[in-house]
Amino acid sequence: MIEQAQELFDEIRSFRRDLHEHPELSGEEMKTSEKIQKKLDEYGIQYYTGYAKTGVLGVIEGGKPGKTIGLRADIDALPILEQADVPFKSKTDGKMHACGHDAHTAMLLGAGKLLQERKAEITGTVLLIFQPAEENAPTGGAEQMMADGVFDRYQPDVLLAQHVWPGLPAGQVGVLDGAIMGNSDRFHVTIRGAGGHASMPHQTVDAIVIANQVISAIQTIISRNANPMDSGVITIGKISGGYRYNVVADSVVLEGTIRSLSDETKQILKKRFHEVVEGTAEMMGGSCEIRYSDGYPATVNTKRWAEVVRESATTQLGADAAPELIGSMAGEDFGRFLKKYEGVYYWLGTSVGENQKPLHDPGFMIDERALPIGTGLMAQAALDVLSELNG
Repeated sequence: MIEQAQELFDEIRSFRRDLHEHPELSGEEMKTSEKIQKKLDEYGIQYYTGYAKTGVLGVIEGGKPGKTIGLRADIDALPILEQADVPFKSKTDGKMHACGHDAHTAMLLGAGKLLQERKAEITGTVLLIFQPAEENAPTGGAEQMMADGVFDRYQPDVLLAQHVWPGLPAGQVGVLDGAIMGNSDRFHVTIRGAGGHASMPHQTVDAIVIANQVISAIQTIISRNANPMDSGVITIGKISGGYRYNVVADSVVLEGTIRSLSDETKQILKKRFHEVVEGTAEMMGGSCEIRYSDGYPATVNTKRWAEVVRESATTQLGADAAPELIGSMAGEDFGRFLKKYEGVYYWLGTSVGENQKPLHDPGFMIDERALPIGTGLMAQAALDVLSELNG
């Protein structure tokens, strides 16, 4: 199928570049949604709208009855000022497709076209799921799409999704059994003390000193409470507090994230985080307020379907196309779909080489030669999974 997808390369690339030039943030994807619908009309693919406001569901009913597979692409951009030196650079200041969702959308449309042209040969149904607000953690768009009835008419037996991956070259894919992406919780902690003059600290409770102790203490949670054979990360990304050089701060705010791969580790880290932060603040004579948000759940692949996708990739791309990899602690809203349905989330190699910037970087780019690879792989993987489902 990748060979057939090569014939669509110019079309897929053109659509991807158009989305890249005109990015829309989570919940604002109105024009993006309209462009998707126009393409589906052009391809003769039936579709429904109104899921999570801008989401679209395309439906390809095969010539023979059978099981149902869903293919998902996210469609939103990020609030980032683009610095990539490309001719199709974002035309909207402060907005950028820095996570490859423009490519995901274009490839899913390409896969939809390939499958629509072969619908008479398909046993079963293929759903094309265009999901908004993936970047809007911890809310996201997956839960809202399901709440809005995206699967009321057609219940998927298996779901697939792919994500461009700068750590792999074009022509390789990352397929893992089990967890491939992590639980991604976040926290906002306000530490309260008592302010005063810097020359008379004995009359104060220094919130900055308390914050310092809290930061040190929570770093022991991973090393002393989590199973060392499992993975966890606690990162404080923002600290704010204080007034001026000669004033003892009466409050400090810490913001950060807690990542894990297993639900068991997530609950341990969450419990200990509250105990350590509250206990340290109290021990130092202060108090704290914790706002903890449960974010996206870990994205956990079903082993059976991961094996099918891996075989599909190696059959089309060669025996070395799916190297051994470890998962990532990045969060992914597709994990919410996989809480309710079996499926696979895999990485598509798109590295441009030594100048590659990471996901969410202002200079992020992809090797567009991967577009037909991802298009063909998703289409063929859909057929292979349907074949397995239908026995």
